[in-house]
Amino acid sequence: MRIRPATAAELPALQDVERAAGLPFRDLGMPEIADDEPPALAVLERYRAAGRCWVAVDERDDPVAYLVAEPVDGALHIEQVSVHPRAARRGVGRALLAYAADRAREEGLAALTLTTFAEVPWNAPYYARLGFRTLTEAELTPGLREIRATEAEHGLDRWPRVCMRAPL
Repeated sequence: MRIRPATAAELPALQDVERAAGLPFRDLGMPEIADDEPPALAVLERYRAAGRCWVAVDERDDPVAYLVAEPVDGALHIEQVSVHPRAARRGVGRALLAYAADRAREEGLAALTLTTFAEVPWNAPYYARLGFRTLTEAELTPGLREIRATEAEHGLDRWPRVCMRAPL
C-alpha cells in the first residue's frame, strides 16, 4: 500500500470511499451517519490544494482510503479519515495517520487532534489504541471548541463525541 497526495481527478472517488465507509454505521443504529453525504468536491479540493488531502492506494493506484486535515491551534487536526470496507482491518487507517503525523512534524506542529464518536468501536476506542487521549473540556483549545460547536449544529451530538489528541 502506498500513500500519496490526492489528485484533483480522484476527488469523486474519495466521495465514494466516504459513502462506503459510512455504511457500517447503519448496523449501530446510526442511519443518519450512514446516509450523510460526503464532503463536497469543493471542500475536498480546498484540502487538496492546501496539500492536506492524502490517499492510500491499491495495486492499481486507485484510492481505497483518504485523510484530510488542517492546522488548528498548533496541531494537525484530522478532519476526516475514511477507509473503504474492502481495505479495512489492514492497517490502512493507521498508515494514513502515521503519514499525517510525519507531515505535521515537518510543519513543526506538536500533535494530531481529531473529534470522533466515543462509543463506535472503530472510532474513539481505535484511536486510543493508536496513542490518542481523550481531552477534557478544560483542555479543549479555542479551535477545537469551534469544531465541536459546528458538529453540534449539524446534529452529531445526538451520539456521544469526544476530542482526542496524540502528541508527536
